[in-house]
Amino acid sequence: MAKAQSVPTPTLATICDRVFPFRGMTPTTLAAYFPTNSLTVETLFSNRPIYTAFLPNTYLDSLYVVLNEGLIITRSTPLDRIVSLTYPGSCFGMRNLPFSHGQATRAFPSLVEAYKTAQVVKLPLAAMEAIYHEDDEFRDRYDYLFELRIKFQYHLLNCSTYPPQAVAALLRALIYQERELGNQPNPDGIYSFDLPIDVIARACQLNSRTVEQVLKGLQKEGFLTKPPKDATTEDGVYVANPNGLKEVYSATRDKVAWWPLR
Repeated sequence: MAKAQSVPTPTLATICDRVFPFRGMTPTTLAAYFPTNSLTVETLFSNRPIYTAFLPNTYLDSLYVVLNEGLIITRSTPLDRIVSLTYPGSCFGMRNLPFSHGQATRAFPSLVEAYKTAQVVKLPLAAMEAIYHEDDEFRDRYDYLFELRIKFQYHLLNCSTYPPQAVAALLRALIYQERELGNQPNPDGIYSFDLPIDVIARACQLNSRTVEQVLKGLQKEGFLTKPPKDATTEDGVYVANPNGLKEVYSATRDKVAWWPLR
């Protein structure tokens, strides 16, 4: 499932600089809780299960921090619907740790897997609990991760069967999530997501062909823009007009003139 290796020296600095709940901390402070010999960087390979979330009386022993690459998804059962997306700069597993809101978080068993190869570092449970109870700013940021998960799912609950609104709901969820985490937008105001069509389809409960047509329509209308010349993925979705997406997100089928199907 994963390939482990020793932690490189810059890892703690990277976590402090890029990962939301630890942002603003110093590597020295972090090292007091997480000695480098207690951490390993793991490569999670694509389409491989990581763990099953929300199993009764079953908890994790560490928090996963996504460092590079990757797209981590959570698929609910039995509908096989994607209910969370985690990109570099964020964490996953907090709802399955036995402290904070993780003690009260319950849901149907859900498979957590790496949709694309990702580099993660696992932070041990005991150290996580210690920093949570001793650092007020970290505690506030960590607790906010739970709120973001709920708000992401709230957006998905507003996915109608009307395809433009369903896709817009997912994009609005991602825009809100990544903006609040401080990962987006880029200096040009563009929100870029490594977002395969199959992932959109599973999250919105649409077929892949319909998703392709919606994305083409969104690009033609100027909500999305073409990939930059230096794009590193063929699955990129680039939102140029996030405010305009609100109109599609709240639209009924009478208000989206560019969608041909009624």
